[in-house]
Amino acid sequence: MSPDKPGQGLHRTVYYAAPIHHVVVDMSLPLIDPEHYDEQLAAKVQRLQALLQPLGAPAAEVYPSPPLHYRMRAEFSLRRRPCGQLDYVMFEGPGRPVFQPDFPAGSRRINQLMAALRERFNDDPLLGDKLFQVGFLTTLSGEALVTLTYHRRLGEDWTERAHRLEGELEAAVIGRSRKQRVVLSRDHVTEQLTVQGTVWHQRQVEGGFTQPNAAVNQHMLNWAAGQAARLSGDLLELYCGNGNFTLPLSRHFRRILATEISKTSIEAAHHNLARNRVDNVALARLASAEVSQALAGVRRFQRLAQAGIELSDYHFTTALVDPPRAGLDDETLALVKRFPQLLYISCNPETMAANLRQLTDWRIERLALFDQFPYTHHIECGVLLQHRSHPGR
Repeated sequence: MSPDKPGQGLHRTVYYAAPIHHVVVDMSLPLIDPEHYDEQLAAKVQRLQALLQPLGAPAAEVYPSPPLHYRMRAEFSLRRRPCGQLDYVMFEGPGRPVFQPDFPAGSRRINQLMAALRERFNDDPLLGDKLFQVGFLTTLSGEALVTLTYHRRLGEDWTERAHRLEGELEAAVIGRSRKQRVVLSRDHVTEQLTVQGTVWHQRQVEGGFTQPNAAVNQHMLNWAAGQAARLSGDLLELYCGNGNFTLPLSRHFRRILATEISKTSIEAAHHNLARNRVDNVALARLASAEVSQALAGVRRFQRLAQAGIELSDYHFTTALVDPPRAGLDDETLALVKRFPQLLYISCNPETMAANLRQLTDWRIERLALFDQFPYTHHIECGVLLQHRSHPGR
């Protein structure tokens, strides 16, 4: 069978682990191999258990990914084939492009858009001239946004043609070049995620961070909400992003203080709270170190006062952290030690394990593995930690 058709045979592709415009290449060039998906997942489970069992972790709850079409976003560079046609490439390493006739890891909508757009930018010089990068952002609900990035300034003629392209693709289009960003209709998509029977509408902004594997993200949110249902009191959420966890967890806590440093993410989170009529969450644009200083009374932050947030009104029982790959820094680790219950979501179990070794007064009550990144070494996981002074569940 030809490997050039999604779902047929084996397909090598470069895996992108970071959001659009902040791309990190996994140099291992994973093999998309649905027939052996269960084997690669079992190896991850074994690795996670071996890492965390010495810390007293229970057996992991395992949430698999769809073996194909699991990525909702992707970004490609463009290169010319020997025939002169522009086509999509990803990189095996510096200066080593690999042509992508299709993208089996990508959503079916991404693959549809790739084919339609390839035809347009090869047939239309106005669209193809000095186009060097294409990004796709799609949703389970069928919405799509395409970002076209150029080595030239975009004029009114491009804008007029791109408006027609939106209609042809049935997707929003954004044009980018140096110091220029042309938004034609909108700069976002709206995902619909079902958690414990409730549909949450989540705005995802072009260039902002979103979970790439929406199906597994739903598993992750349902797991986290299931843990939160056993808890009570107020929640402090660090690294809240656009409110991915905040929305469904709002059902299970009296109040939530959610913090994030990214302005784009905070703006999206404000929209998402309003769109979903959530009224027990306060958002603060603070880094985790600043949150620690505020709670300790070391500093007073005008941003909290301007948002009407009075920390003395909160009775925090739980902290939720979803840190970057480096894990929790020393100051944030000291902060979370204030809480009897911790929900820790991690994209790097090695750094999480290092953090857990410093949380000797907490036991691991629950462990879950979410296969956000099939066919790669990456593991996404979650743990519920309970202070040893509290009875086990």
